[in-house]
Amino acid sequence: MNARDDRLRIGIACWPTYGGSGVLATELAIALADEGHEVHLLSYEAPIRLPEFRGNLFYHRVGVPEYPLFKYPPYALALATRMAEVAEQHRLDLIHAHYAIPHSVSAILARDMVGRHLKVITTLHGTDITIVGNDSSYSRITRYSIDRADGVTAVSAWLAEETRRTFGTTREIVEIPNFVDLDRFSARPCAQAQALKRGDEPLLMHVSNFRRVKRVTELVEAFAAVVATDPARLVMVGDGPELGRAERLASELGVADRIHFLGSQDAVEKILPCADLFLLPSRFESFGLAALEAMACGVPVLASRAGGLPELVEEGETGGLFDLEVPGDLATKLRAMLRQPERLAAMGHEARRRAEERYALPRVLPRYVDLYRSVMDQPAG
Repeated sequence: MNARDDRLRIGIACWPTYGGSGVLATELAIALADEGHEVHLLSYEAPIRLPEFRGNLFYHRVGVPEYPLFKYPPYALALATRMAEVAEQHRLDLIHAHYAIPHSVSAILARDMVGRHLKVITTLHGTDITIVGNDSSYSRITRYSIDRADGVTAVSAWLAEETRRTFGTTREIVEIPNFVDLDRFSARPCAQAQALKRGDEPLLMHVSNFRRVKRVTELVEAFAAVVATDPARLVMVGDGPELGRAERLASELGVADRIHFLGSQDAVEKILPCADLFLLPSRFESFGLAALEAMACGVPVLASRAGGLPELVEEGETGGLFDLEVPGDLATKLRAMLRQPERLAAMGHEARRRAEERYALPRVLPRYVDLYRSVMDQPAG
């Protein structure tokens, strides 16, 4: 193990796609590298937010050979093998696994291969607990990965409690919220993005992976109801299985000319500051990273009262919350907020202040490093 004043050697395993767990893991890897630690990212392809080069940040591809006997390639086993190889070659102190299945399980296998001096931290992000982990096919192995890790974190108090309730575990789960880079996400839109504005019409925005849980079709329906009486425009950023349905519904409801579908965007921070209000009507969010990024850009948020969102969005202060169980509540709350433009602007300023006060990278990063140090001080066994 490195001396306390030396840099840490950290492996980070994550999904490489646009989901919040992969984004957070990659941003954490970058921040740790900028602090001088040596970081090794492991995934089946390079994460989307991975920079082109940093001297002490490395990416290791996990390859899964195709073999006729395997109907489904055993990614978890290939990942565990790659983790063990990287841990031995680069003398890693710990592996930080983002998302319980398969990353945490693979990290525990790698630890068993390499030796107990290699520590495992698991960060729970949400659907790895509420959907994947709660499935009967994965429930027991998810519980095993939680109990066998050297340290466990969750991105919200709600998720930590939901994990304890779902799996009946009594182990300590440290709450460490998501963070945001306040230099990258600010109130400065690019000139091209400002062209999205149309006079004084409020500009609404939604960013997601367009999965069913994001309720993008319900958002289109609510928007159509609102613009029947109040002019506004909606920008929808992202791609996913519900995109086609949302586009067709916009056309059927006669609002296609008021909705801009921009597809996936790597530099969403250049677009967000143009919005007057960010919309996140998800059926479930363990935290709501997209909402935090909007808040950092000085944009208030209207979100569903679900999961960990009420911990992030404060009613009447940084935005508003609507009830999923109340029909039409999204449209009602949206219309009311749009009719108070001065209040909307004030909430945007408060949203930025809260992001600075609670979720800035320099405030959150030391909590991870302190956890790493604490876990490494635990005796092997």
